[in-house]
Amino acid sequence: MRYPELLIPASSLEVLKTAVIFGADAVYIGGEVFGLRAKSKNFSLEDMKEGIKFAHDRHVKVYVTANILAHNRDLAGVREYFRELKDMKPDALIISDPAIFTIAKEELPDMELHISTQANNTNYGTYNFWYELGAKRVVSARELSLVEIKEIRKNIPADMEIETFIHGAMCISYSGRCLLSSFMAGRDANQGACTHPCRWKYHVVEESRPGEYMPIYENERGTYIFNSKDLCMVEHIPELIDAGIDSFKVEGRMKTALYVAAVTRTYRLAIDDYKNDPEYYKERLPYYREEIAKCTYRQYTTGFFFGKPNEETQIYDSNTYIKEYTYLGIIGEMNHNGMYQIEQKNKFCVNDEIEVMKPEGTNILVRVREIQDEEGNHMESVPHPKQMIYIDLGIKVDKYDVLRRKG
Repeated sequence: MRYPELLIPASSLEVLKTAVIFGADAVYIGGEVFGLRAKSKNFSLEDMKEGIKFAHDRHVKVYVTANILAHNRDLAGVREYFRELKDMKPDALIISDPAIFTIAKEELPDMELHISTQANNTNYGTYNFWYELGAKRVVSARELSLVEIKEIRKNIPADMEIETFIHGAMCISYSGRCLLSSFMAGRDANQGACTHPCRWKYHVVEESRPGEYMPIYENERGTYIFNSKDLCMVEHIPELIDAGIDSFKVEGRMKTALYVAAVTRTYRLAIDDYKNDPEYYKERLPYYREEIAKCTYRQYTTGFFFGKPNEETQIYDSNTYIKEYTYLGIIGEMNHNGMYQIEQKNKFCVNDEIEVMKPEGTNILVRVREIQDEEGNHMESVPHPKQMIYIDLGIKVDKYDVLRRKG
């Protein structure tokens, strides 16, 4: 039995630390160049160095994305970037372009290389091709079923690893290789600048009747015809493990620390519960469902895992998220008055009831007793995002606990 790694995305140093504390086995991050999330905060080289040390000190791996589809102008910069990464010692690079793969082999010959889903990895022949070139792991295309993944497992070397997305947003285009953004907005998704046109509202216009917008679906406001539900496989851990997947990957390198904490903790508990006692895992399914629904999401689907999706996997009337909780901040250091520092993310007030998320799985309802600014002045509310404050919650909490409010 191959028990999987839990691989979590991180958009910033704060989110990386949250992922590590809340149960990730590995974290994947992007630098300021050559990754497919140009709009996310991403990591400076300094933050990357600190993040890798933080993770390694806690026996968690860090993978760095360099998975753009490169143009000629990119190649010299890629080589220099890899030289800068050498001393930081990430655990692997995630790559989709053969030229970038070749440069990585030349500049970082001892580095573990993983092949991105962006490379359209849909069959065991492709896996074996990359294995012969020196890749340790291949990320499966999201369009594969569990039956297909299981067949790949049977036809590749035992020491080759399969990484598969098991949670998060789905892309309308095959393996994420989308041309819509470039065509409609001049921003290339394959260079990390996707504008997510799959989430836009569309109408049909007949050529001889310009300006007359007709709905594509039975809705007078138009339709979000490309807008997929989000993937969620927390209720199918046994099937994923049985397929021979080595790494359970969560999508979301533009998500908040609250999202990462909730998803990481829920999957960590589900995987460990199944490993320790499959019957207990079954009993806990309602708990996993309840906890994962506290994340920001677009309704859930099982994607392609059990066959091709049908019309039920799309959301036609809206592109908005379901959001039950608001992110307030992360517990920092305690001051001499016994109050805890946080960088406030959204407004809250004295006497508000909020929730403390603990990494081991508990949620504690508390009431905000007092708020002070950095000079020790009393505050009734915290209206300005990113303000550094100190709070008294009436209980002892721990550094890196996450604070949220229902609603």
